[in-house]
Formats: sequence, C-alpha cells, structure tokens
Amino acid sequence: MPIAVKALPEAFRKEYAERGPEAPLVPSMVTNLSDYFAVIAAFHTRDEVFWFRGQEDFTWSLTPSALRFRTPSERTKALNLLSDFKRFVEMKLSKPPAPDEELKWVQLARHYGLPTRLLDWTRNATIALYFACLDPDKDGLVFALNPVDLNREVDPKTPRVLDAHRDAKLINAYLKLTGRKDERGRKTIAINPVWNSERIMLQQGVFTLHGSRDFTLTRAQASSLVAIPLLGVHKSFLRQELDRVGVNEMSIFPEPEYVCNYLKQRSGLT
Repeated sequence: MPIAVKALPEAFRKEYAERGPEAPLVPSMVTNLSDYFAVIAAFHTRDEVFWFRGQEDFTWSLTPSALRFRTPSERTKALNLLSDFKRFVEMKLSKPPAPDEELKWVQLARHYGLPTRLLDWTRNATIALYFACLDPDKDGLVFALNPVDLNREVDPKTPRVLDAHRDAKLINAYLKLTGRKDERGRKTIAINPVWNSERIMLQQGVFTLHGSRDFTLTRAQASSLVAIPLLGVHKSFLRQELDRVGVNEMSIFPEPEYVCNYLKQRSGLT
C-alpha cells in the first residue's frame, strides 16, 4: 500500500522560489522516515546511482567553501592555503600523503576545515538527512544527484564516476585551477574519494569537484538534481527516528568528542 505524502505549504514553495537554490523542489512534505523514503523511491530506480547532500538551511547554494568568496583573488588565496597546510601539518601526521598525492592532501585539508573546491556528498540517504536536520530553527534540504549523469556532460562516451587513481591526471588538473571563472573552463565532475579517513568511510563520503566554468552546481549542469525539503518543525522528530535506526552523531563521526556529545544529548544534559 503506497504511503500518502502531504503536499508542501504554499508559503514555503513561494519562499523557495525567491531564496532557494536553482534545483527543482520535490513538492512533498517530509514529516517522518516513511515519508522520506517514499519521496526517494519516486525518483530513484533500481539501476540508477544517486548521491545525497543534506544542508540545514534551504537558502545555501551547492558551492564548495573555497569558491564562496566574492573575488577571484580571495578564492585563489583560499585555494593556495593548501601549500601552507602541507608545510605545517606534515610533521604532525604519522603517515602523511606523498608530495604528489594531491587529492589525498586536499581531502585531508577538507577534513580539518580548510577551504577547497570539493563539495561533500554521501551514498547514504539517511546520513544526508541527519545533516539537513541539524538546525531545527531553519528549513533545510536534502539534494539528490545522479553522478553518472553529471559526468556524462564531461565525457559522453564513457559516463562513470571518476576514480582517484584511474583518473588522477584529470583530477589533478582540476586541483591546479585558480579561483578565476572561465566560461569555457572545466565543468563540475563527480569523483570517488581516496579512502584515507575513518570519517569518510562511516559517512560513505563522495565528492563533486568543481571546475572553473560555474562554481555553483545547479540543474543547468546536473539534469538529475532535485531538492527534498525538510521543514524545521519536523526536524527534531526526524532526528529521533534516525537515532532509532542507528544514525546519530556517534555513528557517523569517529572522534571521541562526538561520542561524548551524543552521550550528553541522549542523557538530556545539553
């Protein structure tokens, strides 16, 4: 028996049209996990690959951190911080990446909060939902994207998710780009990561790597891109349901401080 999903309030649809990102909005209201999976099932066929990204504020665009700065010089300065990161951090790591393992370094820098041209996604729809529900005072979104369709725009003959080793030459060319836009430049691509951290493994992390043509991912670049709305009023209950199925701060962050945060929250001490 199909699950009946309620329609979105007209007020939110109007606000999304005015302030939301350039991605088609799924016109259904998600109040629980059953609603959420029903919405995904409506566009996710068995043979298709979909990635997901949760954002707690529906007004945020799909733009990597280093490319959110206003000017080319600021964006380039942010990207160039990687050189200093390598110099200062290498001695602190028991097994640092090799000097020429650029993607490993960029992933590591991203992990610790340095601006990069990587945007995080996950193969796990419930993990994306967790991140979208972090702030209950704001309406959020879960984006869904077919990464193979995205890469078809770059290489129509062999559409596939790019590999960190097999496609290292192409990926490195992206990582050498500056913060300057180029209307004829490289398009955004979908890549599998180097599995070099427990956090990436737990979160089933994957990335879009943004080029120089357009820093923000929109439906114009990704024909499969859709946005699933999460109204703030339903977020706390969704977090409770996620916790019941084992998706919580402790399960997706391996560091001890997140275990402590989860235990305090579960005990009602925060």
